[in-house]
Amino acid sequence: MERQFTNGRAWLDWMEIGALDLSEIGAVLDVTARGMRDNPLHVAAFGDDPEGRRRSFRALMAAVFSVRDFSHTLVARREDGVIVGVCGMMPPGGCRPGIGQQLRLLPALIPLGPRTIWRMARWMGAWRKHDPEERHWHLGPLAVDAHLQGEGVGSRMMGVFCAQMDAAREDAYLETDKEVNVRFYRRFGFEVVAEQKVLGVPNWFMLRHAERRDG
Repeated sequence: MERQFTNGRAWLDWMEIGALDLSEIGAVLDVTARGMRDNPLHVAAFGDDPEGRRRSFRALMAAVFSVRDFSHTLVARREDGVIVGVCGMMPPGGCRPGIGQQLRLLPALIPLGPRTIWRMARWMGAWRKHDPEERHWHLGPLAVDAHLQGEGVGSRMMGVFCAQMDAAREDAYLETDKEVNVRFYRRFGFEVVAEQKVLGVPNWFMLRHAERRDG
């Protein structure tokens, strides 16, 4: 039913990719939680119940957004202003939370329970190990609302993100737990630099070098 408004994919021509307004955080969290609810790593971390998993992942992302610098985040808006996609991006040096940030996360994580917290600690520890020392922007979360995946929203956001990276001559890095995403990101110049199973789930770590043009 939700696709009735698309008229094929013509509606994408009216979609706006722009900066996140702080008043939109709630909508961003909702889109991210719906869009990434069934990622293999989230199933491993939060369990088999889809609704419980959505709530847990939303709570995690709300806590992360509260302590990390996501001020550069891009959002995709339909013509009527409804957010349908999120492209999180952290500036160089913002990938690794300090002790203070980690402590500020704890109150939001405690309701998830010790088992889930332990899984998340293993998950984040594995990701932190692969984070490049070299200067880079960190891409993620990249999420499209569940009912619109495969319609081209993610590609539009990636086009804007990569154009920004090339204009600034900055490298970019990401993690993904879905092999189909590896093929998607390769279309935009990302290459796999490492692989590791996290909570029993294959993960790929990808780096993109900016297109550096003379003149």
